[in-house]
Amino acid sequence: MSTTTQTALPPLNTPGVYIQEIPVLPASIVSVPTAVPVFVGYTEKAMEGTTSLLGVPFMVENIIEYQQYFGLPYPETGLHATVDDSSPTQPVVIVDLDEPTRSPYLMYYSLQLYFANGGAPCYILSVGLYKPQDPVILVSDFKPDGTTFCPQLEKYNDITLVVIPDAMSIAHTADPDKGASTYYALWNLAIDHCIEMGNRMAVLDVYPVNGHTLPIEDIKVLRGQDANNSGISVTGPLPENFKYAAAYYPRIYTTITPSVKDPTTLLDRDDLIKVSLKSAAAGSPPAKLSDLKAKSGQIYYAVKNYISNNLEMLLPAAPGVVGVYATVDNLQGVWTAPANWPITAAVDLKEHISAKDQGPINVDPVTGMSVNVIRNFPGRGPAVIWGARTLAGNDNEWRYISVRRFFFMVEQSVKNAMEPLVFASNDNNTWSKVKAMIGNYLTGLWKQGALMGNTAKESFYVHVGLGETMVETDIWEGRMIVQIGMAVVRPAEFIILQFMQMMQSPS
Repeated sequence: MSTTTQTALPPLNTPGVYIQEIPVLPASIVSVPTAVPVFVGYTEKAMEGTTSLLGVPFMVENIIEYQQYFGLPYPETGLHATVDDSSPTQPVVIVDLDEPTRSPYLMYYSLQLYFANGGAPCYILSVGLYKPQDPVILVSDFKPDGTTFCPQLEKYNDITLVVIPDAMSIAHTADPDKGASTYYALWNLAIDHCIEMGNRMAVLDVYPVNGHTLPIEDIKVLRGQDANNSGISVTGPLPENFKYAAAYYPRIYTTITPSVKDPTTLLDRDDLIKVSLKSAAAGSPPAKLSDLKAKSGQIYYAVKNYISNNLEMLLPAAPGVVGVYATVDNLQGVWTAPANWPITAAVDLKEHISAKDQGPINVDPVTGMSVNVIRNFPGRGPAVIWGARTLAGNDNEWRYISVRRFFFMVEQSVKNAMEPLVFASNDNNTWSKVKAMIGNYLTGLWKQGALMGNTAKESFYVHVGLGETMVETDIWEGRMIVQIGMAVVRPAEFIILQFMQMMQSPS
Protein backbone atom coordinates (compact mmCIF):
# COMPACT_ATOMS: atom_id res chain seq x y z
CA MET A 1 0.00 0.00 0.00
CA SER A 2 1.53 3.30 -1.08
CA THR A 3 1.12 6.61 0.65
CA THR A 4 0.95 10.05 -0.91
CA THR A 5 3.07 12.79 0.56
CA GLN A 6 0.97 15.82 1.39
CA THR A 7 2.66 19.18 0.91
CA ALA A 8 1.36 22.71 1.21
CA LEU A 9 0.19 24.29 -2.04
CA PRO A 10 1.56 27.66 -3.18
CA PRO A 11 -0.82 30.66 -3.23
CA LEU A 12 -3.25 30.16 -6.18
CA ASN A 13 -4.53 33.53 -7.40
CA THR A 14 -3.87 33.55 -11.14
CA PRO A 15 -5.32 30.89 -13.44
CA GLY A 16 -2.63 28.66 -14.95
CA VAL A 17 -0.55 25.51 -14.55
CA TYR A 18 1.76 25.26 -11.52
CA ILE A 19 4.72 22.93 -11.02
CA GLN A 20 5.46 21.49 -7.61
CA GLU A 21 8.29 19.04 -6.93
CA ILE A 22 7.44 16.55 -4.21
CA PRO A 23 10.40 14.89 -2.37
CA VAL A 24 9.95 11.15 -2.05
CA LEU A 25 13.44 9.91 -1.20
CA PRO A 26 14.44 9.66 2.46
CA ALA A 27 17.04 12.06 3.82
CA SER A 28 20.61 10.83 3.52
CA ILE A 29 23.12 10.28 6.31
CA VAL A 30 26.69 11.50 5.88
CA SER A 31 29.40 9.79 7.91
CA VAL A 32 31.21 12.04 10.35
CA PRO A 33 35.02 12.26 10.21
CA THR A 34 36.54 9.39 12.16
CA ALA A 35 40.16 10.42 12.82
CA VAL A 36 40.08 13.86 14.41
CA PRO A 37 42.53 13.83 17.32
CA VAL A 38 43.18 16.53 19.85
CA PHE A 39 46.78 16.88 21.00
CA VAL A 40 46.96 18.27 24.51
CA GLY A 41 50.16 19.75 25.92
CA TYR A 42 52.54 22.68 26.08
CA THR A 43 53.48 25.08 23.28
CA GLU A 44 55.93 27.92 22.69
CA LYS A 45 53.05 30.32 22.05
CA ALA A 46 49.30 30.19 21.55
CA MET A 47 48.10 33.15 19.50
CA GLU A 48 45.88 33.80 16.49
CA GLY A 49 46.78 37.37 15.64
CA THR A 50 46.07 39.25 18.86
CA THR A 51 43.72 36.58 20.24
CA SER A 52 45.05 34.14 22.80
CA LEU A 53 44.57 30.42 22.04
CA LEU A 54 45.74 29.33 25.47
CA GLY A 55 43.22 26.79 26.72
CA VAL A 56 41.23 26.96 23.47
CA PRO A 57 41.05 23.92 21.14
CA PHE A 58 42.18 25.10 17.70
CA MET A 59 42.35 23.14 14.46
CA VAL A 60 45.48 23.00 12.30
CA GLU A 61 45.97 21.15 9.02
CA ASN A 62 49.76 20.81 8.86
CA ILE A 63 52.97 21.55 10.73
CA ILE A 64 53.28 24.98 9.06
CA GLU A 65 49.97 26.06 10.57
CA TYR A 66 51.06 24.66 13.91
CA GLN A 67 54.18 26.85 13.77
CA GLN A 68 52.09 29.88 12.86
CA TYR A 69 49.79 29.60 15.85
CA PHE A 70 51.74 27.57 18.43
CA GLY A 71 55.39 28.17 17.59
CA LEU A 72 58.51 26.03 17.57
CA PRO A 73 59.85 23.22 19.77
CA TYR A 74 61.66 23.91 23.01
CA PRO A 75 65.44 23.93 22.33
CA GLU A 76 67.16 20.73 23.42
CA THR A 77 69.81 21.01 26.12
CA GLY A 78 70.75 17.34 26.33
CA LEU A 79 72.74 16.92 23.11
CA HIS A 80 76.25 15.55 23.66
CA ALA A 81 78.68 14.88 20.81
CA THR A 82 81.64 12.53 21.18
CA VAL A 83 84.27 13.22 18.51
CA ASP A 84 87.28 11.16 17.51
CA ASP A 85 89.42 13.96 16.03
CA SER A 86 92.49 11.83 15.34
CA SER A 87 92.04 12.87 11.73
CA PRO A 88 91.00 16.57 11.78
CA THR A 89 89.80 16.39 8.17
CA GLN A 90 87.62 13.32 8.78
CA PRO A 91 86.37 13.42 12.37
CA VAL A 92 84.24 10.51 13.58
CA VAL A 93 81.15 11.82 15.34
CA ILE A 94 78.50 10.25 17.56
CA VAL A 95 75.78 12.43 19.08
CA ASP A 96 73.46 11.32 21.88
CA LEU A 97 70.37 12.97 23.29
CA ASP A 98 70.58 12.49 27.03
CA GLU A 99 67.15 11.29 28.17
CA PRO A 100 67.23 12.67 31.75
CA THR A 101 68.10 16.19 30.58
CA ARG A 102 66.17 16.36 27.32
CA SER A 103 63.24 18.72 26.82
CA PRO A 104 60.01 17.47 28.39
CA TYR A 105 57.94 19.23 25.75
CA LEU A 106 57.13 16.76 22.96
CA MET A 107 54.11 18.36 21.27
CA TYR A 108 55.91 19.76 18.24
CA TYR A 109 57.81 16.55 17.51
CA SER A 110 54.65 14.52 18.03
CA LEU A 111 52.81 16.60 15.45
CA GLN A 112 55.65 15.98 13.00
CA LEU A 113 55.28 12.25 13.57
CA TYR A 114 51.49 12.45 13.26
CA PHE A 115 51.52 14.28 9.92
CA ALA A 116 54.33 12.04 8.59
CA ASN A 117 51.99 9.07 9.06
CA GLY A 118 49.10 10.58 7.11
CA GLY A 119 47.48 12.59 9.87
CA ALA A 120 44.63 14.84 8.76
CA PRO A 121 43.47 18.12 10.39
CA CYS A 122 43.60 17.93 14.17
CA TYR A 123 42.94 20.07 17.21
CA ILE A 124 45.66 21.53 19.41
CA LEU A 125 44.89 22.39 23.02
CA SER A 126 47.70 24.33 24.65
CA VAL A 127 47.44 23.94 28.43
CA GLY A 128 50.42 26.22 29.01
CA LEU A 129 53.52 27.80 27.53
CA TYR A 130 57.06 26.51 27.89
CA LYS A 131 58.58 27.18 31.31
CA PRO A 132 62.28 27.93 30.62
CA GLN A 133 63.14 28.34 34.29
CA ASP A 134 61.41 25.12 35.37
CA PRO A 135 60.49 22.92 32.37
CA VAL A 136 58.18 20.39 34.00
CA ILE A 137 54.84 18.79 33.17
CA LEU A 138 52.16 19.42 35.80
CA VAL A 139 48.93 17.43 36.03
CA SER A 140 47.24 20.55 37.42
CA ASP A 141 47.68 22.28 34.04
CA PHE A 142 45.45 19.64 32.47
CA LYS A 143 42.54 20.22 34.86
CA PRO A 144 41.94 24.00 35.07
CA ASP A 145 38.88 23.56 37.29
CA GLY A 146 40.85 21.38 39.69
CA THR A 147 39.03 18.12 38.97
CA THR A 148 38.01 17.67 35.31
CA PHE A 149 40.33 16.86 32.41
CA CYS A 150 40.31 19.79 29.97
CA PRO A 151 36.61 20.73 30.22
CA GLN A 152 37.11 22.97 27.16
CA LEU A 153 36.98 19.83 25.01
CA GLU A 154 33.38 19.07 26.00
CA LYS A 155 32.10 21.64 23.47
CA TYR A 156 33.80 19.96 20.49
CA ASN A 157 31.75 16.96 19.35
CA ASP A 158 33.87 16.23 16.28
CA ILE A 159 36.93 15.16 18.30
CA THR A 160 37.34 11.37 18.16
CA LEU A 161 40.80 10.75 19.69
CA VAL A 162 42.69 12.18 22.67
CA VAL A 163 46.51 12.20 22.73
CA ILE A 164 48.76 13.69 25.44
CA PRO A 165 52.37 13.34 24.21
CA ASP A 166 53.84 15.59 26.93
CA ALA A 167 52.48 13.23 29.58
CA MET A 168 55.43 10.90 28.93
CA SER A 169 57.66 13.52 30.56
CA ILE A 170 55.71 13.55 33.81
CA ALA A 171 57.69 12.87 36.97
CA HIS A 172 56.34 12.58 40.48
CA THR A 173 57.10 15.86 42.26
CA ALA A 174 58.16 14.12 45.48
CA ASP A 175 59.54 10.83 44.18
CA PRO A 176 60.68 10.48 40.53
CA ASP A 177 60.34 6.70 40.77
CA LYS A 178 56.59 7.20 41.28
CA GLY A 179 56.21 9.06 37.97
CA ALA A 180 54.02 6.24 36.64
CA SER A 181 51.38 6.91 39.30
CA THR A 182 51.21 10.57 38.29
CA TYR A 183 51.16 9.64 34.60
CA TYR A 184 48.28 7.19 34.91
CA ALA A 185 46.40 9.55 37.22
CA LEU A 186 46.31 11.99 34.30
CA TRP A 187 45.22 9.27 31.88
CA ASN A 188 42.47 8.19 34.26
CA LEU A 189 41.08 11.72 34.01
CA ALA A 190 41.39 11.67 30.20
CA ILE A 191 39.59 8.32 29.89
CA ASP A 192 36.86 9.55 32.23
CA HIS A 193 36.45 12.46 29.81
CA CYS A 194 36.07 10.03 26.89
CA ILE A 195 33.49 8.01 28.84
CA GLU A 196 31.54 11.18 29.62
CA MET A 197 31.55 12.33 25.98
CA GLY A 198 30.82 8.85 24.61
CA ASN A 199 32.25 9.57 21.15
CA ARG A 200 36.04 9.42 21.47
CA MET A 201 38.97 7.26 22.55
CA ALA A 202 42.14 7.94 24.49
CA VAL A 203 45.32 6.67 22.83
CA LEU A 204 48.18 6.32 25.31
CA ASP A 205 51.66 4.94 25.66
CA VAL A 206 52.87 2.65 28.42
CA TYR A 207 54.96 4.60 30.90
CA PRO A 208 58.66 3.54 31.16
CA VAL A 209 59.40 2.99 34.85
CA ASN A 210 62.93 3.61 36.09
CA GLY A 211 64.82 0.43 36.80
CA HIS A 212 62.53 -1.94 34.89
CA THR A 213 64.37 -4.32 32.58
CA LEU A 214 61.51 -6.50 31.28
CA PRO A 215 58.61 -5.20 29.14
CA ILE A 216 56.01 -7.02 31.24
CA GLU A 217 57.12 -5.02 34.29
CA ASP A 218 55.93 -1.77 32.70
CA ILE A 219 52.72 -3.45 31.56
CA LYS A 220 52.02 -4.64 35.11
CA VAL A 221 52.21 -1.02 36.28
CA LEU A 222 49.59 0.02 33.73
CA ARG A 223 47.38 -2.87 34.88
CA GLY A 224 47.71 -1.85 38.52
CA GLN A 225 49.60 -5.06 39.36
CA ASP A 226 52.66 -3.25 40.70
CA ALA A 227 52.71 -2.65 44.46
CA ASN A 228 54.71 0.59 44.13
CA ASN A 229 52.64 2.28 41.44
CA SER A 230 48.96 2.67 40.57
CA GLY A 231 47.92 2.17 36.96
CA ILE A 232 44.71 2.66 34.99
CA SER A 233 41.86 2.57 37.48
CA VAL A 234 38.98 4.36 35.80
CA THR A 235 35.75 4.29 37.75
CA GLY A 236 32.90 2.15 36.49
CA PRO A 237 32.51 -1.51 35.54
CA LEU A 238 33.99 -3.15 32.47
CA PRO A 239 33.51 -2.63 29.61
CA GLU A 240 32.15 0.86 30.19
CA ASN A 241 35.60 2.24 30.93
CA PHE A 242 38.35 0.36 29.12
CA LYS A 243 36.61 0.29 25.73
CA TYR A 244 37.32 4.02 25.54
CA ALA A 245 41.11 3.62 25.48
CA ALA A 246 43.93 1.84 23.68
CA ALA A 247 47.55 1.52 24.81
CA TYR A 248 50.77 1.01 22.82
CA TYR A 249 54.26 -0.19 23.69
CA PRO A 250 57.19 0.50 23.31
CA ARG A 251 58.42 3.98 22.38
CA ILE A 252 60.06 4.42 18.98
CA TYR A 253 63.26 5.97 17.65
CA THR A 254 62.51 8.32 14.77
CA THR A 255 64.23 10.34 12.07
CA ILE A 256 62.72 13.53 13.48
CA THR A 257 65.47 16.04 14.23
CA PRO A 258 65.69 17.60 17.69
CA SER A 259 65.75 21.38 17.60
CA VAL A 260 68.35 23.69 19.12
CA LYS A 261 66.82 26.85 17.63
CA ASP A 262 65.94 29.72 19.88
CA PRO A 263 62.19 30.25 19.29
CA THR A 264 62.61 34.03 19.53
CA THR A 265 65.68 34.67 17.35
CA LEU A 266 65.35 31.49 15.21
CA LEU A 267 69.13 31.09 15.53
CA ASP A 268 70.75 27.77 16.44
CA ARG A 269 71.80 27.58 20.09
CA ASP A 270 75.12 25.88 19.42
CA ASP A 271 76.13 26.72 22.97
CA LEU A 272 73.64 24.09 24.17
CA ILE A 273 75.48 21.25 22.41
CA LYS A 274 78.32 19.73 24.43
CA VAL A 275 81.30 18.24 22.59
CA SER A 276 83.88 15.83 24.03
CA LEU A 277 87.04 15.57 21.92
CA LYS A 278 89.28 12.51 22.02
CA SER A 279 92.32 14.81 21.86
CA ALA A 280 91.24 16.78 24.93
CA ALA A 281 93.26 16.45 28.10
CA ALA A 282 92.04 13.90 30.60
CA GLY A 283 89.42 15.36 32.88
CA SER A 284 88.68 18.33 30.63
CA PRO A 285 85.01 19.39 30.63
CA PRO A 286 83.11 19.10 27.35
CA ALA A 287 83.43 22.07 25.02
CA LYS A 288 80.50 23.96 23.56
CA LEU A 289 79.86 23.48 19.87
CA SER A 290 79.70 27.26 19.48
CA ASP A 291 83.35 27.49 20.61
CA LEU A 292 84.46 25.04 17.91
CA LYS A 293 82.95 26.87 14.96
CA ALA A 294 85.95 29.18 14.55
CA LYS A 295 88.55 26.68 15.78
CA SER A 296 87.57 23.64 13.73
CA GLY A 297 85.01 24.01 10.98
CA GLN A 298 85.37 20.35 10.06
CA ILE A 299 84.29 19.18 13.51
CA TYR A 300 81.59 21.82 13.78
CA TYR A 301 79.87 20.85 10.53
CA ALA A 302 80.36 17.13 11.14
CA VAL A 303 78.43 17.45 14.41
CA LYS A 304 75.70 19.57 12.79
CA ASN A 305 75.39 17.08 9.92
CA TYR A 306 75.09 14.15 12.34
CA ILE A 307 72.29 15.87 14.26
CA SER A 308 70.39 16.65 11.05
CA ASN A 309 70.79 13.29 9.33
CA ASN A 310 71.80 10.55 11.78
CA LEU A 311 70.48 11.33 15.24
CA GLU A 312 67.56 9.09 16.22
CA MET A 313 65.03 10.81 18.47
CA LEU A 314 63.02 8.73 20.95
CA LEU A 315 59.30 9.60 20.94
CA PRO A 316 56.05 8.11 22.24
CA ALA A 317 54.35 5.96 19.62
CA ALA A 318 50.78 7.24 20.07
CA PRO A 319 51.10 10.30 17.76
CA GLY A 320 52.35 8.10 14.92
CA VAL A 321 49.66 5.51 15.66
CA VAL A 322 46.80 8.02 15.36
CA GLY A 323 48.33 9.16 12.07
CA VAL A 324 48.06 5.54 10.94
CA TYR A 325 44.43 5.57 12.10
CA ALA A 326 43.77 8.43 9.67
CA THR A 327 45.58 6.68 6.82
CA VAL A 328 43.77 3.37 7.32
CA ASP A 329 40.40 5.15 7.63
CA ASN A 330 40.97 6.96 4.33
CA LEU A 331 42.30 3.99 2.39
CA GLN A 332 40.30 1.06 3.80
CA GLY A 333 37.64 2.37 6.16
CA VAL A 334 37.33 2.86 9.91
CA TRP A 335 36.07 -0.73 10.22
CA THR A 336 39.56 -1.98 9.25
CA ALA A 337 41.92 -2.73 12.11
CA PRO A 338 44.74 -0.14 12.28
CA ALA A 339 47.35 -2.86 12.66
CA ASN A 340 49.95 -4.71 10.58
CA TRP A 341 50.96 -1.25 9.41
CA PRO A 342 54.43 0.35 9.62
CA ILE A 343 54.96 3.66 11.39
CA THR A 344 56.59 6.11 8.99
CA ALA A 345 59.70 7.97 10.21
CA ALA A 346 60.45 5.21 12.74
CA VAL A 347 63.90 3.62 12.56
CA ASP A 348 64.03 1.45 15.67
CA LEU A 349 62.25 0.48 18.88
CA LYS A 350 63.20 1.24 22.46
CA GLU A 351 62.46 -2.41 23.26
CA HIS A 352 62.38 -5.34 20.85
CA ILE A 353 59.46 -7.63 21.66
CA SER A 354 59.36 -11.29 20.64
CA ALA A 355 56.24 -13.34 19.96
CA LYS A 356 56.72 -15.01 23.34
CA ASP A 357 57.02 -11.64 25.07
CA GLN A 358 53.87 -10.35 23.39
CA GLY A 359 51.58 -13.13 24.62
CA PRO A 360 50.96 -11.86 28.18
CA ILE A 361 51.03 -8.26 26.93
CA ASN A 362 48.30 -8.77 24.33
CA VAL A 363 46.07 -10.95 26.53
CA ASP A 364 45.68 -10.82 30.30
CA PRO A 365 43.08 -13.14 31.87
CA VAL A 366 42.94 -11.17 35.13
CA THR A 367 42.56 -7.46 34.27
CA GLY A 368 41.75 -7.85 30.59
CA MET A 369 43.88 -4.79 29.83
CA SER A 370 45.40 -5.53 26.43
CA VAL A 371 48.39 -3.52 25.25
CA ASN A 372 49.19 -3.28 21.54
CA VAL A 373 52.82 -4.03 20.79
CA ILE A 374 54.91 -2.39 18.09
CA ARG A 375 57.38 -4.87 16.65
CA ASN A 376 60.30 -5.08 14.25
CA PHE A 377 59.90 -7.38 11.26
CA PRO A 378 62.92 -7.49 8.89
CA GLY A 379 61.89 -6.55 5.39
CA ARG A 380 58.56 -5.11 6.52
CA GLY A 381 59.59 -2.24 8.73
CA PRO A 382 61.41 -1.38 11.95
CA ALA A 383 58.17 -0.44 13.72
CA VAL A 384 55.04 -2.35 12.71
CA ILE A 385 51.85 -1.98 14.74
CA TRP A 386 51.14 -5.57 15.85
CA GLY A 387 48.02 -5.21 17.95
CA ALA A 388 44.42 -4.11 17.38
CA ARG A 389 42.77 -4.19 20.81
CA THR A 390 41.26 -1.66 23.15
CA LEU A 391 42.09 -1.88 26.83
CA ALA A 392 38.93 -3.99 27.14
CA GLY A 393 40.82 -6.97 25.77
CA ASN A 394 38.61 -9.61 27.41
CA ASP A 395 35.34 -8.11 26.27
CA ASN A 396 33.82 -9.86 23.26
CA GLU A 397 31.83 -6.79 22.17
CA TRP A 398 34.47 -4.07 22.50
CA ARG A 399 37.73 -5.97 22.21
CA TYR A 400 38.81 -4.40 18.92
CA ILE A 401 39.65 -0.77 18.18
CA SER A 402 38.06 -0.94 14.73
CA VAL A 403 34.71 -2.09 16.16
CA ARG A 404 34.71 0.60 18.83
CA ARG A 405 35.56 3.37 16.36
CA PHE A 406 33.08 2.10 13.76
CA PHE A 407 30.27 2.35 16.30
CA PHE A 408 31.42 5.86 17.18
CA MET A 409 31.08 6.83 13.50
CA VAL A 410 27.64 5.28 13.00
CA GLU A 411 26.27 6.55 16.31
CA GLN A 412 27.33 10.14 15.70
CA SER A 413 26.34 10.12 12.02
CA VAL A 414 22.84 8.81 12.75
CA LYS A 415 22.49 11.18 15.72
CA ASN A 416 23.31 14.17 13.51
CA ALA A 417 20.85 13.02 10.84
CA MET A 418 18.09 12.62 13.42
CA GLU A 419 18.39 16.16 14.79
CA PRO A 420 15.98 17.67 12.21
CA LEU A 421 13.33 15.15 13.31
CA VAL A 422 13.25 16.33 16.92
CA PHE A 423 9.64 17.46 17.58
CA ALA A 424 8.41 15.78 14.37
CA SER A 425 5.15 13.87 14.61
CA ASN A 426 5.73 10.60 16.43
CA ASP A 427 3.74 8.54 13.94
CA ASN A 428 4.03 6.03 11.12
CA ASN A 429 5.15 8.62 8.57
CA THR A 430 8.12 9.67 10.68
CA TRP A 431 8.97 6.10 11.61
CA SER A 432 9.02 5.10 7.94
CA LYS A 433 11.36 7.99 7.12
CA VAL A 434 13.70 7.07 9.95
CA LYS A 435 13.78 3.40 8.99
CA ALA A 436 14.45 4.16 5.33
CA MET A 437 17.08 6.78 6.11
CA ILE A 438 19.09 4.58 8.46
CA GLY A 439 18.55 1.47 6.32
CA ASN A 440 19.95 3.19 3.22
CA TYR A 441 22.96 4.39 5.18
CA LEU A 442 23.77 0.97 6.61
CA THR A 443 23.22 -0.69 3.24
CA GLY A 444 25.88 1.60 1.82
CA LEU A 445 28.29 0.59 4.59
CA TRP A 446 27.51 -3.09 3.97
CA LYS A 447 28.33 -2.65 0.28
CA GLN A 448 31.69 -1.13 1.28
CA GLY A 449 32.49 -4.22 3.36
CA ALA A 450 31.94 -2.76 6.82
CA LEU A 451 29.26 -5.28 7.80
CA MET A 452 29.15 -9.07 7.64
CA GLY A 453 26.42 -11.00 5.88
CA ASN A 454 25.63 -12.22 2.38
CA THR A 455 22.73 -9.78 2.17
CA ALA A 456 21.97 -6.44 3.75
CA LYS A 457 19.19 -8.09 5.73
CA GLU A 458 21.73 -10.39 7.36
CA SER A 459 24.12 -7.57 8.23
CA PHE A 460 21.88 -5.16 10.17
CA TYR A 461 18.38 -4.35 11.33
CA VAL A 462 16.50 -1.14 12.11
CA HIS A 463 13.43 -1.35 14.33
CA VAL A 464 11.13 1.54 15.22
CA GLY A 465 7.44 1.85 15.90
CA LEU A 466 4.57 1.21 18.27
CA GLY A 467 4.52 -2.41 19.34
CA GLU A 468 8.02 -2.88 17.95
CA THR A 469 10.26 -0.63 20.05
CA MET A 470 7.69 1.48 21.89
CA VAL A 471 4.56 1.16 23.97
CA GLU A 472 1.80 3.74 24.28
CA THR A 473 3.43 5.31 27.33
CA ASP A 474 6.48 6.13 25.20
CA ILE A 475 4.27 7.95 22.70
CA TRP A 476 2.52 9.93 25.44
CA GLU A 477 5.86 10.95 26.93
CA GLY A 478 7.32 12.01 23.57
CA ARG A 479 9.85 9.22 23.16
CA MET A 480 10.73 7.74 19.78
CA ILE A 481 12.95 4.69 20.31
CA VAL A 482 15.01 3.35 17.41
CA GLN A 483 16.87 0.06 17.77
CA ILE A 484 19.79 -0.59 15.42
CA GLY A 485 21.76 -3.82 15.27
CA MET A 486 24.91 -4.28 13.18
CA ALA A 487 27.15 -7.26 12.46
CA VAL A 488 30.47 -5.43 12.18
CA VAL A 489 33.44 -7.12 10.55
CA ARG A 490 36.21 -8.07 12.97
CA PRO A 491 39.93 -8.53 12.36
CA ALA A 492 41.45 -11.97 11.86
CA GLU A 493 43.77 -11.59 14.82
CA PHE A 494 44.70 -15.27 14.92
CA ILE A 495 45.10 -17.08 11.59
CA ILE A 496 45.36 -20.82 12.15
CA LEU A 497 46.72 -23.01 9.37
CA GLN A 498 45.93 -26.69 9.91
CA PHE A 499 48.11 -29.16 8.04
CA MET A 500 47.94 -32.93 8.05
CA GLN A 501 49.45 -35.79 6.08
CA MET A 502 47.14 -37.36 3.55
CA MET A 503 47.33 -41.08 2.85
CA GLN A 504 47.52 -42.03 -0.78
CA SER A 505 44.19 -43.38 -1.89
CA PRO A 506 44.04 -46.32 -4.25
CA SER A 507 43.23 -45.39 -7.82
